[in-house]
Amino acid sequence: MKIAAFHLFNDYSGSPKVLKMVLSDLIRRGYEIDLLTSRGGVLDELKGDNLHPYRYSYHFSTNPVVTMLRYTYAQIYTFLFALRYIFKKETVFYVNTILPVGAALAGRITGKRVIYHYHENSFAKGAFYKGLAWMMVRLASDIICVSEYQKNHLKRRNGLHVVPNALSSEFVNQFNPDPSTSFSKQRVLMVASLKKYKGVSQFLELSNRLPQFEFAIVLNEDNHTIDEYVKNNGITLGKNVSLYPRQDNVVPFYKDSSMVLNLTDASMAVETFGLTALEAMSAGLPVIVPTQGGVAELVENDDNGYKIDVNDLDKIENKIKIVLTDYELYKRLSESAFLKSKHYSEEIVNEMISSIIGLKNK
Repeated sequence: MKIAAFHLFNDYSGSPKVLKMVLSDLIRRGYEIDLLTSRGGVLDELKGDNLHPYRYSYHFSTNPVVTMLRYTYAQIYTFLFALRYIFKKETVFYVNTILPVGAALAGRITGKRVIYHYHENSFAKGAFYKGLAWMMVRLASDIICVSEYQKNHLKRRNGLHVVPNALSSEFVNQFNPDPSTSFSKQRVLMVASLKKYKGVSQFLELSNRLPQFEFAIVLNEDNHTIDEYVKNNGITLGKNVSLYPRQDNVVPFYKDSSMVLNLTDASMAVETFGLTALEAMSAGLPVIVPTQGGVAELVENDDNGYKIDVNDLDKIENKIKIVLTDYELYKRLSESAFLKSKHYSEEIVNEMISSIIGLKNK
């Protein structure tokens, strides 16, 4: 059986990382994989004799009109590309995120089984994403949701599967968590994009309030975009805060940190999973995350971290101060975070997805 996989924007964010892990496993299982995506991200690292990659150029623009034109072009291109499978009955379409709607539409027209791996929180976004989710519900044979929270918001009950995200063994095996070492770093980390709802301004405010600790934020942007953001928003960075551009390897940042924040503002967006929180826990780092969404399903208060609304900065500030000055508390949170991360193993998740793909193809 052949799997035709489609992903719009290939970068180093969560959804292409998960797709890389899934496809790596399917390649090992002997599936023939055709992958259509853009150039320049983590999916470029996929290898295998039974992998056949196809690339196109795509990137976002600060101009929404230009972005929409590029997106429309990509969907037309993907739709036409996907028609090549019209007479290949044993092909399954694997659509990663709700964005490659052109592939899903072509798959439905040509009678293919269309599996969506649904990562977004479309029901809390604008009309565009809600429209894509509406189409997904109607075009998909099966939908893989990453959390119960996400599943419960879909107006459909058949063909739904909850498969939480996981980290690749390759990633996890780079860590050897040691609470005493990570505690000594006295450094707070966040990995995010520059979207307003991600809480970058709140993170910088916390760095100003807590000058006794180091703060580092890795942004999914290039240096020029970050410099423009700082300049246009009149931001003065304290000596204890560092901003880093998009990274192809975030492991060194986790190794050099004590705890990790996810400051997504639930009034603007809700995290469907929260991969950076899981990455942090696999490194034995306590986390602070929002009170809503799939990311909240990863955390138990006072066990492996805390769930606090980003609008309550006083509480977040206080928790950071307490955790990073009480080693016994830190050690307990760190050990529990590492144990919790083991519940999201690559082997379990890959087996679940392989079973879903094989449901109607045995």
